[in-house]
Amino acid sequence: MTILITGGTGKTGLKLAHLLNKAGHPILLTSRKGEVSHPFKGVKFDWLDPSTFDNPFDVDPAIDRVYIVGPVGILDMLPHVKPFIDLAVTKGVKRFVVLGASPIPKGGPVAGKIHEYLEEICVDYAVLRPTWFMENFSISPVATNSIRLHNEIGSVAKDGRLAFVSVDDIAKAASDALLDEKSWNSDRYILGPELLSYGEVAALLSKVLGRKITHKRLTQDESLSIWTSVGGLSIGLAKGLIKMEAEIADGAEVAVFENDNKILGKTHLREFFESNRELWVI
Repeated sequence: MTILITGGTGKTGLKLAHLLNKAGHPILLTSRKGEVSHPFKGVKFDWLDPSTFDNPFDVDPAIDRVYIVGPVGILDMLPHVKPFIDLAVTKGVKRFVVLGASPIPKGGPVAGKIHEYLEEICVDYAVLRPTWFMENFSISPVATNSIRLHNEIGSVAKDGRLAFVSVDDIAKAASDALLDEKSWNSDRYILGPELLSYGEVAALLSKVLGRKITHKRLTQDESLSIWTSVGGLSIGLAKGLIKMEAEIADGAEVAVFENDNKILGKTHLREFFESNRELWVI
């Protein structure tokens, strides 16, 4: 049976594809153009174009499990994702694994209503709720520009701490959720192995780069300006992101780390910085 990976060219989807392929599991990846990297097979699929929803099943009728990464930049994914879930169930899909986020509960915005819907229709499912990605420091233009040009990491998180997680550890959790004999039928937090404040993150990066990096405490207005101008986010998405980051200052991610319903990854943030050091070298 085949596993369909939506967002097959994205951060977690491609890592997951490599894991499953190495283990010998048949997989099919989606992208908006239908183009994916070697050695994978891809199919055209776009959450905003329902006419593409049949494409994966036309290519491979044996699909029985699906990894869902919903449409980027959408505050309520359910209206776009629900028609595909309904179609997939009629095509014989038995299990869905959804990429969510640690601050988003069942019934909440973004992927929260997808979680709620899967529970309502009584299919096998799992919802992964990773905390903030380590890769944000290397991919986000907001973070990379701030580090390289100003030797700063900016946030509204103050001294709040969180357990940054790598996409490798998220992909491993996704693989387990797809392949475990017994479906989880729940959500689980996916976290890194240690709690760090942004000040501690800046100190780690300073040691790796050999120059002083500081944590700049931003106001929410300053952060909004940066995320909309440099990050290219809409005002609504930027405000949502800032709200979640502000909750870190109030201990939200420490509470997540202390929750029993979690999977701790193996990758430490210093390892990630050392492996990607050249990205921030001046």
